[in-house]
Amino acid sequence: MSEHLIFEKTRQGRCAVSLPDVDIREEEIKKFIPVSFLRKKILGLPEVTEPALVRHFTKLSQKNMSVDTNFYPLGSCTMKYNPKVNEALTNLPDFCGLHPYQPSSMIQGILHILYDTCRMLEEISGMDKVSLQPAAGAHGELASMLMLRAYFEEKGEIRDKVLIPDSAHGTNPASSSLAGFKAVKIKSNKEGEIDLDHLHHIMDEKVSCIMLTLPNTLGFFEKKILDITEIIHAKGGLVYLDGANLNALMGITRPGDFGVDIMHFNLHKTFATPHGGGGPGSGPVGVKKFLEPYLPVPLVEKKEDGYCLDCQRPKSIGKVRSFYGNLRVVLKAYCYLRILGKEGIKKVSEDAIISANYIRKKLQDHYPSPYKRICMHECVLSAKDKKEKGIRALDIAKRLLDFGIHPPTMYFPLIVEEALMIEPTETESKETLDAFISALLQIAKEIEEDPTLVKEAPHTTCVLRINEVEANRFPKVRG
Repeated sequence: MSEHLIFEKTRQGRCAVSLPDVDIREEEIKKFIPVSFLRKKILGLPEVTEPALVRHFTKLSQKNMSVDTNFYPLGSCTMKYNPKVNEALTNLPDFCGLHPYQPSSMIQGILHILYDTCRMLEEISGMDKVSLQPAAGAHGELASMLMLRAYFEEKGEIRDKVLIPDSAHGTNPASSSLAGFKAVKIKSNKEGEIDLDHLHHIMDEKVSCIMLTLPNTLGFFEKKILDITEIIHAKGGLVYLDGANLNALMGITRPGDFGVDIMHFNLHKTFATPHGGGGPGSGPVGVKKFLEPYLPVPLVEKKEDGYCLDCQRPKSIGKVRSFYGNLRVVLKAYCYLRILGKEGIKKVSEDAIISANYIRKKLQDHYPSPYKRICMHECVLSAKDKKEKGIRALDIAKRLLDFGIHPPTMYFPLIVEEALMIEPTETESKETLDAFISALLQIAKEIEEDPTLVKEAPHTTCVLRINEVEANRFPKVRG
C-alpha cells in the first residue's frame, strides 16, 4: 500500500505527454508578456512515463474512503448515496455552458428549474417563499438570523437573544453570534428533549427566536413541539428550524404546520448532493409570508412573459452570495425531487427512520444510550461503559476502519458521554446495515477479550495509528 511521492519517481528525460515545440521565439514572447511575469527557471514538473503517472494517481485514489466504496454511517451529516444520473444530467452542455451574466431572456430554462425547485421546497416545508441564495447550511443559518434582525429592527424592537438547545449543532450559536445576537442555552430533560420549565423561565421579550433542530441531534422528535412554538410566539419571538435533519420529516410532516417561521434546507444532505470533500453545499432559506420582504436577492419570479430575477426588494438583506446560488447543487436536488415524486420523498423518510431504529435495537445492549426510546433518522449510542477497559469512542472509530467502514460521528452531541452518532440514511441495504452491526458487535467482543486490539487500531490502513493533535499542528508531508 506504500506509495512514494511522484517527484521521487522522476527520471530525467522521461515524459508522459509529448507536445510540439513552441514556434514563438523568446524575443517575441517578451513583446506581449512583461518580463516580470516570465518564469526565470524551468517549472520543475516530475519526469515520469504515462503508465507511471496513471498508476500513481490510481493507487492514491484507492487509499481514499468514499460513498462509492464504503459505508458512511456519519450521523448528523447525511452522507447518503448520490444517484449518478444526477451527475450526468447536471453535466449536460446546456447547463455547463451557462454564464451567470447572461440576460434573463437567454436563460429561461434554468430559471424555470430554479423556480420549480423553490415551489417544491415550499410544498415540502410548509413555507410560503424560498430563496436559493445561501451557499451552505451554516450560510443559510446566518442569512436567516440577518433576516430576523432586519425584521425586528423595522418593528423597533430590541431583541438581542437567541435560545439554543444544549444538543444543537455548533453552527447555531456561531451563526447567531455573527448576526449580533447573544446565544442562550436551553437545557434538555431526561427524555432528551427541551426542558419546558427551563424554556418558560428564560423566555422573555428580549428573545428574537429559538433555533431548533428537529429531529434534534439525539435523533428525537420534540413531542411538545406545539407547546414550544406557543411559548415562543406568546412573547413575540419567532421559531427558526435548522433543517439539517429534514431527512426524517419530509413527506410526513411540514415544519410550517407546527409553528416554524423560518428555516434553512441542506440540499447537499437531504437531497443527495455530495458535500464536504465531495462537493459544494447549498442552504436555501424558507420563510412565512410576513418575512418574505427580507429574503436575500435575487428571487426567481414568474411573470406573464416568462421568468425573471427580482432584485428590486427594498427590505431585503441584500445579496449573500454572487449570482443565484450554487447552481449545479440545486440542479441535482431538482433531479432528486423530480425522480422521487411525493410518494418517493415520504418513503425516503420512512426508510431512514426504520434503518436507524434497526441499528439502535441491535446495538443498544452493547453500546447503551442514556435514552431508551425510539429514534428518528439517526441514533446516538455510547461507549461510556467501555472506559473501564481503557477504550474510548475514538478507539472504536479507529477499529471500524479495519472493517472498511467509515466511523460515525463521535463525541456529539456533547450531552452524551463518549457518543457514537449513527445515521444510516435510506440508501443503504439491510445487508450493509447487518455488516455494520456485525462489526460493532465484534469490536464489543474484542474490548472484553483483547482491548489492546482496539486500542492500537487501525491495523490494515495505509496510515496506522497517529497522534491527531501532532498531525494537525506539525503535518509531515514528505516520507
